[in-house]
Amino acid sequence: MQTLTFRQRLSLARFLRGLGPEGGPVQLDRSRIFILPSSTGMLFAMVLLVMLLGAINYANNMGYMFTFLLGSMALVSILHSYRNLAQLQFAAGRAEPVFAGERAAFEIQIGNPGERARHVIDLELQGQAPVTVDVAAGQTTRVTLYRPTVRRGRLAPGRIRVSSVYPLSLFRAWANVELDMNCLVYPQPGPPRSIPPHAVYRPNQTGDKGRGVDDFAGFRPYRPGDSPRHLFWKAVARDQPLLVKQFGGDRADELWLDWNDLPDLPVEERLGQLCRWVLDADREQLRYGLRLPGTEQPISSGPAQRARCLEMLALYA
Repeated sequence: MQTLTFRQRLSLARFLRGLGPEGGPVQLDRSRIFILPSSTGMLFAMVLLVMLLGAINYANNMGYMFTFLLGSMALVSILHSYRNLAQLQFAAGRAEPVFAGERAAFEIQIGNPGERARHVIDLELQGQAPVTVDVAAGQTTRVTLYRPTVRRGRLAPGRIRVSSVYPLSLFRAWANVELDMNCLVYPQPGPPRSIPPHAVYRPNQTGDKGRGVDDFAGFRPYRPGDSPRHLFWKAVARDQPLLVKQFGGDRADELWLDWNDLPDLPVEERLGQLCRWVLDADREQLRYGLRLPGTEQPISSGPAQRARCLEMLALYA
């Protein structure tokens, strides 16, 4: 039995699944592009065969000419199908973090350094509908591909099938591209749940934000889990949206969100609940920190603190 050479194995790998994740711009050259007849092309070939048999049977010169003319056009279209993909450059764009259960969006940049526009380029992730774009000559086009998320962590888009049936739909040219990029997937937030009282420390009397019990500081919309004692019942009597009274003064300004405060929950549910508390603390503009086994995020506030805490939860092993 003949053993495949390294070059043959490499070509077979490119044909079946590409070369795996690659950093930097990926350019399509002749070693990456493959061409096979499409379903329309197979039907067209059968029609040409019937026409040729008819021309032979009846010795019809016009039949020969028409058959060979159509066959020549099909053969020339192979070159145009190849040139429609050749030298295209693919680079990774942005991939904003999402929560588990949402769709991850991967931005792909397609550069066309040539002097000809590229038409009807399909980009397809496995199991997803293809996205079709045109790329003008000398221009770069951005395309967003989506992939559903199931669990937290880092999610890579996987192999992208780049293909085109331009110009006559008789042949499909394709290449496999896999970019070294990923999207950060946060845990799915758990249900509303009160933060343990002992997690709060450093009370103060400024009363400008946070929650307390002394001085009335205004209203906010009702959220599931709010105490009935703080509901503004007069609004209910007037058929207005349900509101909750807020108080300043002796309030919880800084808090620790601790893994050990949820001993009754499995790992993933604990992470989801801590994710919910991070979002709630950020919305209340509190200063907070996060403690996980073996690591912690010091107390701070703002969008950067929210992003750091959610990343810790997403990448917790």
